[in-house]
Amino acid sequence: MSVVFNVGKLSYTKVNQIVREKILEGKKAFEIHGVNGHRYLLAGIKEKITVKIWGTVGLDLGCFMSGPEIYVYGNVQDGCGNTMEEGKITVYGMAGDVVGYSMRGGKIFIKGDVGYRVGIHMKSYQDKHPVIVIGGKAGDFLGEYMAGGTIVVLGIYSQHPERPIVGKFLGTGMHGGAIYLRGKIDPFFLGKNLKVSSLNEEDQAYLKKILKEYCADIGEDLGVLLNEKFFKITPMSHRPYGNLYAY
Repeated sequence: MSVVFNVGKLSYTKVNQIVREKILEGKKAFEIHGVNGHRYLLAGIKEKITVKIWGTVGLDLGCFMSGPEIYVYGNVQDGCGNTMEEGKITVYGMAGDVVGYSMRGGKIFIKGDVGYRVGIHMKSYQDKHPVIVIGGKAGDFLGEYMAGGTIVVLGIYSQHPERPIVGKFLGTGMHGGAIYLRGKIDPFFLGKNLKVSSLNEEDQAYLKKILKEYCADIGEDLGVLLNEKFFKITPMSHRPYGNLYAY
């Protein structure tokens, strides 16, 4: 049985307090209505709970979290999934800037467009491998300083069909992980020291696994997403600036 409540004029602090109190009572499912810019929702939650949110969510949804599955029936502002460890955030709308900042585990699925510097400082370690899937298009500096994990950009559910699938300076300073783009990209948009390659069988199997889960959440046909060729972007070096100050 879900805990259902409307936040109304409650502060984000009070909303988080209610959720934590109910978790202590053993509750595992929540439905939160009337969210209107509330920040830091579910910050630092480590329990495996399911939360459905209606409205527009403020900054840093699920920051530092390690466990929850969050489903947002609306848009989210900047910093969604900031430094998250585990769990999943699915957004059935758009997202702002720096989605998945320093993300080190779990998944973020966005149906629509995202802003700038998404996936900046993403990293992976041992069995932790973060994943971001963007159904629309992304702004400048996607995957900046990315050290691990996976970003997938589909370019389908976009409010800006005239724009390229990603903005400028993609992967600037990238030294780990991989970015998969559905369709070709003009080299003009790439950061330095990156290579673009076609997918091998291992890449195809891995991508299909990710997108199968994405489709199950978003409600899309996997065949539609796979009907165009994908390209993989990886760094040429794990030390892109290793010789910057060497003489």
